[in-house]
Amino acid sequence: MSDLTPEEQDRVRTALRFLRTRCGGIEPLAAGTRAARDSLRRVLSGIDAVSASLAFRVARLADVAIDDVLDGTYPPAGTCPHCGHAPESVHAPVRSEMSCEPTKREEAS
Repeated sequence: MSDLTPEEQDRVRTALRFLRTRCGGIEPLAAGTRAARDSLRRVLSGIDAVSASLAFRVARLADVAIDDVLDGTYPPAGTCPHCGHAPESVHAPVRSEMSCEPTKREEAS
């Protein structure tokens, strides 16, 4: 059971797939979201529900508002997960240099 609607869970999964590519695989994504690799695989495959906690960690890793992840604004439609290039009609920023390592603030908590 999840606090998120099925549509919101699908949008978080889309963001996770995008970030998996941007981060360079499941291992760095797991480190960046502080989630177990196997748990992420189960969430991505739809076996497990997406938790609200994971949705917040995805938003933090992407450096976007949680609403952007839940409403599907992130990742911007048409944005390349490999290079971060977005069509000119997309105005939402996507960091070109993504680090999937926890920030110092996250490490302190």
